[in-house]
Amino acid sequence: MIEKEYEAIVIGSGHAGCEAGLALARMGHKTLILTMNLDSIAFLACNPSIGGTAKGQLVGEIDALGGEMAINADKAMLQLRVLNKGKGPAVQSLRAQVDKNKYHTEMKKTLEKEKNIDLLQSEVSEILTENGKIVGVKTTYNEIFLSKVVIVCTGVYLKARIIMGEFEKNTGPNGFEPANKLTESLISLGVKINRLKTGTPARIDGTTIDYSKFEIQPGDELNRSFSYINLKDAKNTHSCYLGYTSLETKKIIEKNISLAPMFNGFVTGVGPRYCPAIETKIMRFNDKEKHQLFLEPESADTKEIYVQGISTSMPVNIQRQIYASIPGLENAKIMRFAYAIEYDAIDAQQLFPTLQLKTVEGLYFAGQINGTSGYEEAGAQGIIAGINGARYIENKEPLILKRNQAYIGVLIDDLVTKSITEPYRMMTSRAEHRLVLRQDNCDIRLTELGKKIGLVTNKRYKIFNKKKEQIQRVYKLLDVYYSPEKVKSLFIRKNETLPKSGISLKDMLKRTNITIFDLKQEFDIFENISDSVLEYVETEVKYEGYIKRENEIINKNKAQENLVLPSDIDYLKLNGLRLEARQKLKEIRPVTLGQASRIDGVSPADINVLIIYLKLRGEN
Repeated sequence: MIEKEYEAIVIGSGHAGCEAGLALARMGHKTLILTMNLDSIAFLACNPSIGGTAKGQLVGEIDALGGEMAINADKAMLQLRVLNKGKGPAVQSLRAQVDKNKYHTEMKKTLEKEKNIDLLQSEVSEILTENGKIVGVKTTYNEIFLSKVVIVCTGVYLKARIIMGEFEKNTGPNGFEPANKLTESLISLGVKINRLKTGTPARIDGTTIDYSKFEIQPGDELNRSFSYINLKDAKNTHSCYLGYTSLETKKIIEKNISLAPMFNGFVTGVGPRYCPAIETKIMRFNDKEKHQLFLEPESADTKEIYVQGISTSMPVNIQRQIYASIPGLENAKIMRFAYAIEYDAIDAQQLFPTLQLKTVEGLYFAGQINGTSGYEEAGAQGIIAGINGARYIENKEPLILKRNQAYIGVLIDDLVTKSITEPYRMMTSRAEHRLVLRQDNCDIRLTELGKKIGLVTNKRYKIFNKKKEQIQRVYKLLDVYYSPEKVKSLFIRKNETLPKSGISLKDMLKRTNITIFDLKQEFDIFENISDSVLEYVETEVKYEGYIKRENEIINKNKAQENLVLPSDIDYLKLNGLRLEARQKLKEIRPVTLGQASRIDGVSPADINVLIIYLKLRGEN
């Protein structure tokens, strides 16, 4: 039964599905979003926060391209902080504690208001193709929807099961139904499936916590919001709290480790290395007597508190003992038990950097289905899949962000190029050019691009141009020189050596102890300039030499990075390549020489063989 024809269909309404659907619709394409449950739209299944180390950059980049995640985080914000403030700007990131109920509600409103989006609660059972191209999908209600593009954003729902000790249930997160039918359809299309695992901690009654045994973690008084277009002060209506497990916690887990599904073989999926369960941390770092945890509010309209750092899949009676052994939680009441969740995901090496499946035109994948963890990684993939789906419909060149352009470029390049054996989490250490991929310059890097592809609105672009004008004003003001006498009081107060002749504000700013806000106060300048602009310019000035050196490295590597590898190369017949390199290159089919150089098993010698081959072929 053919129900209706759309230009694009998005399967799933999590963070990837929302960004993909909005990108397609806002670029002018009639889009259907199919979801297992309308109440799960943009659901924060785990921690009630957006952003974090490196993840904040992803959210900023989604925002700069014209996405929704940062705007929605601002609407639902309970607290905003800058992480790694004591370190360099390359690793500083924003993190927003958000109201999970409001986040869902506001994103659902956004989707409902979008004229090019239809929402339907229905399970997809089959992806329909003809001659290697997408033609639509079929649901469990036997409805068929035709489409040129399908984007799979199923998160952790494919054949999901939750585990607590020996208890298991085929269900998605938070009791939402799993998607049990789609995996077989993917397998029939030749898609390789992996089994992964993640988990979530218990939620406890906040009125039963002894907060005196925890250290308060208030928000930062920032004159900005998460999104670059929301020119407001950060909202800090709630606090988080820092605490620690005890020696008793360790003893309880060690005594009952045979009951842990991760250790007795009941859980078979591969879990995330960088967000392990408390029993994994206890056994892996057995010399440590205590481990850090945070108490985070779930919403303004509930007393539930999320216990970050104490994820577990232990039986519920052991969970009660674990949480009661934590100082301050001795009398805490558990409202929702912790659990592990297993689910099907795909091997993302089967995708092009556009996130399109290599073997089916018009079929894209985004989010945790690709083996990532985290809302931010999902949203980042979603907006790129949506953009590329739209450009496929329009017969335009796809958008592929490079590693030196964005964290999104690093994320997707890693997924489609490297062997990912566990849920992938973005970290600053993964980005080799992180000094030029900062939180404060996401809009400078990507807004022009977002405007060019048609996703950045005129309103956003006007705000962006105003910011650029302010930046230019600040640079002009920094060119003003002052005599040694005029700067004497400032230099003495800041313990800086006095200059022997006139000095510009820019050179003053390069002094270690002098900030741009010192200059603003001392010389009564920078009127009507936002703090975010001042902070951006300060970073650019203080790290000018390092940034210049980084850009030189980027430019030096650009030729190799951008050199396109023809799609018809027969790697198995290419003399000079080692056998492993031939097999890996044939399997992944890298788009550029730069991507080829990052494939596991491809050596620098193999890259030289490819360079010689391209020269002989006349491709350079």
